Amino acid sequence: MEFLKNKIFARWFIILSSTTIVVLMIWNITVFYNRIKDDERSKMMIWSTVIKSIEQADLKNDDVGLELEIFEILRNNESSTPVIIIHENGEPTLIENVPQGVPTTKEEAKQNPEKFTAFLNQIKTENTPIEIDLKDGDKQTLYKQTLYYGNSPTLNKLKYYPFILFLIVALFSGLLYFFYITSRSSEQNKLWAGMAKETAHQIGTPLSSLFGWLEILKAEGVNQEYIDEIEKDIDRLKTITERFSKVGSQLKLEKTNINLATKNSYAYLKSRSSKLIDFHLDLPEESVFVMLNEPLFSWTIENLTKNAIDAMRGKGKLEIELARSGNWVKILVKDSGKGIPLKNFNKIFQPGFSTKKRGWGLGLSLAKRIIEDYHNGKIQIIYSELNKGSIFEIRLRKIDG
Repeated sequence: MEFLKNKIFARWFIILSSTTIVVLMIWNITVFYNRIKDDERSKMMIWSTVIKSIEQADLKNDDVGLELEIFEILRNNESSTPVIIIHENGEPTLIENVPQGVPTTKEEAKQNPEKFTAFLNQIKTENTPIEIDLKDGDKQTLYKQTLYYGNSPTLNKLKYYPFILFLIVALFSGLLYFFYITSRSSEQNKLWAGMAKETAHQIGTPLSSLFGWLEILKAEGVNQEYIDEIEKDIDRLKTITERFSKVGSQLKLEKTNINLATKNSYAYLKSRSSKLIDFHLDLPEESVFVMLNEPLFSWTIENLTKNAIDAMRGKGKLEIELARSGNWVKILVKDSGKGIPLKNFNKIFQPGFSTKKRGWGLGLSLAKRIIEDYHNGKIQIIYSELNKGSIFEIRLRKIDG
């Protein structure tokens, strides 16, 4: 119990630690992104101030050498922020650091207005534009210009980092979850296989004793009918022991007439079921061959049939039909029972799932493993309606006779 608690604690500690690290990384990236964005806006404000000073000095015929020098310094630094300044008459007065394919001069903008306008509309959505008012000595506005700027390439890359990080973490979490589920499934398989082999071993001891007692009964001259029935049940116990011993082992599949294997399973089940069950067997006249482990296949048919009988509460119609479909053989088990809700179609094959109060939920999960893992076939519900019945289908690959 203490070990289980430690495992649960370790799992939650890893989950919470990983989540905390991811949140902190995303938060730091966001802070860094906003800081760069603020720095770029401050720089654009300086641009607008310098441009405004140059324009006003030019109107007053003042010396603009210093302002021009500052402006050149701003233009020739390492900034890669795209900048477009638009006069109030709608014409561009400055185009800087635009991507390849976008007009870089006033003349090119006039020649290709579609691309220029498209890019201008794009950067309008990225940052709030800066208004540049040119005023005279009386503080009256002579004309206005608007400075538009977009995000730098660095900023554009940085804004996708949280999504990339989230995707990486999601993939990593998915791999961890897959590993956890796989390892858990492997542990369950080992547990079931170990229990099955131990069951086979435990049955073997009294079974050997029964053989001895049977010989004594024969020597005592007991009624032969009794002897025959006891022999049948002993043979059945041998079959059950063989089934359990094969779980978890490397199985040997043999070329088998599926008609005969199905008929044998059907005959045994019919002889030991309630007389209120109306049994029907529908087989093709010609032999159909598959690669099969007959004891485990018989176990699967038995599990499906017993579930059907339980669903009918011991009274109803049960039919086993064998049909060919291309390269496959279909074995259909039909009943007139209470049916299965659609939401449980996939759940009923999961270990431990049962609608019966005393059920362990192992029969159908074993059937699924026998058919799909050992025989590379398919088992599924193809029809079920409440209070009308269900149809289970087994598919096995057909081979040449």
